[in-house]
Amino acid sequence: MSAGDIETFHRNGIWFNRIEGESQTLGSSFESEDEAVKVGRSAAVARQVAHTVRTQEGPSKDARAFDLHPRELIG
Repeated sequence: MSAGDIETFHRNGIWFNRIEGESQTLGSSFESEDEAVKVGRSAAVARQVAHTVRTQEGPSKDARAFDLHPRELIG
């Protein structure tokens, strides 16, 4: 991930989004992964940056789908 990319991550049963390279989370927290991913993906598309999903154990098995840059998905 590069500085400025969006990361969706899980901590203590709660999902968050943050901008890579910043310590604070982006917006509110989420109880479901799906809702956090939806908001994180929207933020990545708006900023034209990559989006990654991570769990406490490491990258999600579905992370590859989110690692694509939004511009690569248009087409």
